[in-house]
Amino acid sequence: MTTSHYVLTPPETPSLPVQGSAQRFPVNRIFCVGRNYHAHAIEMGRPVDKDKAKPFYFTKASSTLVESGATVPYPCATQNYHYEMELVVAIGARGFRVKEADAAALIYGYGAGLDMTRRDLQLVARETGRPWDLGKDFEKSAVCSEIVPKGMLGVLKSGAIELEVNGQTRQRGDLNQLIWAIPELLADLSQFYHLEPGDLIYTGTPEGVGAVQSGDKITGHVEHVGKVALTIGSAE
Repeated sequence: MTTSHYVLTPPETPSLPVQGSAQRFPVNRIFCVGRNYHAHAIEMGRPVDKDKAKPFYFTKASSTLVESGATVPYPCATQNYHYEMELVVAIGARGFRVKEADAAALIYGYGAGLDMTRRDLQLVARETGRPWDLGKDFEKSAVCSEIVPKGMLGVLKSGAIELEVNGQTRQRGDLNQLIWAIPELLADLSQFYHLEPGDLIYTGTPEGVGAVQSGDKITGHVEHVGKVALTIGSAE
């Protein structure tokens, strides 16, 4: 359908570069997993007992997507703007009520991502039992590297995940510390949604989250996947 059929010009489809290809990965939906590393759950004051708990999720609009290397303004309405370094799983096939053993078939590839957070707004929402949208789902809050096709990587089970601010290490963990591993997440999430090609899943962050200020430079790395970078600009 051409743009002449709309009263407003539709936005372009958000997308990310693909390693080794001139084509780009179109982004459909962004799902994020909350508290998926024990140490981070503890630092947030919400320890997780896997025997009694299930994964939980929040979403970000695809319009919040920012490509690695960008400079973004310090966001409005917050005094406590945090980074969260994460492995991102890019979905390449449809899946609904998927079994863990079949989850690998859904994966197109991986990215290194930042779940940027207005922590003060998130904590107010958490303590009052309100949705996290103002703290999580805001402009330029989902940062991601190029997508690395799965290829021989298969389902990632281990690998260092790290983040630095201005050259100083703030987060350091390993994918083997995930409370719910990738197959478990895909199987669980697909009980609630029909997963579609183009979906991104941010799989959680290790301990060491913290605030950044205007002028700070964030760099993150996921072993086997690659790097993500972000510069914090002046406040709007």
